[in-house]
Amino acid sequence: MSPLPADSTGDGHRAGRPRSALAAGPPPGPARPEFWRSPLRGPWLTAVFGLVLLFGITVMFVTGLLSYAAYNPDLAAVNDQTPDKGWLGFYLFAWPTGPSWLYRLNQGVHVTLGVVLVPVLLAKLWSVIPKLFAWPPVRSPAQALERLSLLLLVGGALFEFITGLLNIQLHYIFPGSFYTLHFYGAWVFIGAFVVHVTFRLGRMTRALRTRRLRTELRTTAAATVPEPFDGTGLVAPRPARATMSRRGALGMVGAGSLVLFVVTAGQSIGGALRRTALLAPHGQNPGTGPNGFQINKTAASVGIRPADIGPDWRLTVRAPGHESVLTLDQVRQLPQSTAALPIACVEGWSTPDQHWSGVRLSDLAALVGLHGDLPEVFVESVERGGSFSSTVLRDNQVRNPHSLLALQVNGADLSPDHGYPARVIVPANPGVHNTKWVTRLTFGATT
Repeated sequence: MSPLPADSTGDGHRAGRPRSALAAGPPPGPARPEFWRSPLRGPWLTAVFGLVLLFGITVMFVTGLLSYAAYNPDLAAVNDQTPDKGWLGFYLFAWPTGPSWLYRLNQGVHVTLGVVLVPVLLAKLWSVIPKLFAWPPVRSPAQALERLSLLLLVGGALFEFITGLLNIQLHYIFPGSFYTLHFYGAWVFIGAFVVHVTFRLGRMTRALRTRRLRTELRTTAAATVPEPFDGTGLVAPRPARATMSRRGALGMVGAGSLVLFVVTAGQSIGGALRRTALLAPHGQNPGTGPNGFQINKTAASVGIRPADIGPDWRLTVRAPGHESVLTLDQVRQLPQSTAALPIACVEGWSTPDQHWSGVRLSDLAALVGLHGDLPEVFVESVERGGSFSSTVLRDNQVRNPHSLLALQVNGADLSPDHGYPARVIVPANPGVHNTKWVTRLTFGATT
């Protein structure tokens, strides 16, 4: 009996099926180049969106790293929300206390820019979507690695933007800690981003030179023609008639970013724009009066009971070999100082300068025998739930004359939601590290 032909039956037939399927071309649908009809897609438009993202994402990554450094995570375990970070924390440094608005500016830029770039990111993904359906899916090991890097790039971008936007609204619907997920996600994304830019920067530069932006901004939809067909897979082989110009596409994306800026930036900039900050976290404003500025967590939400902050409240101040326990009246009798400082949080919102009064941290250190070269201090709260119930402040923060254990704000006692009877306020400090409902200060300790 003669052997069966490889393309008829048996194992040879099964082995030949994938080859014959690939030879037959892509299946109907988005894998076929003619499925994509937009005459606007092409290397130039993709390069324009890519250039904006190149600069925007770079700034976002740098401000994100600085935001993480502001927590002084290398100082103590209670400050570090990303354990086992290893060498990813190579750049950490002692976060400065001046200017006092430093963290407010950094986080405002980080969050606002992230929101503003959403339309640009979506436009960039729209411009390259035919590439995601390229056929065959894998042509070679090198092409497989390239597609894997694109998967990490696109997936990482969507993950970082989505988790960041959810964090702005205080919606923690994802499993695990936002800080850990966002931190590691950022490093995965930026690694894929650097690889992508390295291989595509030359192509992007050449594409940008093929057309003048000024010319495109003057071209109407009727005069819009597709870019010359090439091998990039972006230009439609059978384009439809243009119903929008590239000027219109760029304008639509720019308008979307402008609207998002208007409804976001006010939470950081303040002033008249604060009323337009529709995307700021809502339900966090306690009302009017001296304590009428934004909060993240109320006393009730973290288990503060009236007895915890009532007449029996005590402040314990410790240092090696010394301890002092003070009532609220005794704390009030200590020398009082004032400082005009904002509150700024990781979600991007911040307040204008509030006028705080209380006892300098350096004076409390002197109370337990510490003078001159002051050490760090472990700050503990009476709160029972939630994260950041304690923090460690670095020595430069303790020494700053504007670092206070505040008892009043804007001329009135702190409200329970703002940390009555005492809270920490430190220049350029992330909001969560300005610990509220303070009950113990341990100088020279990190736990």
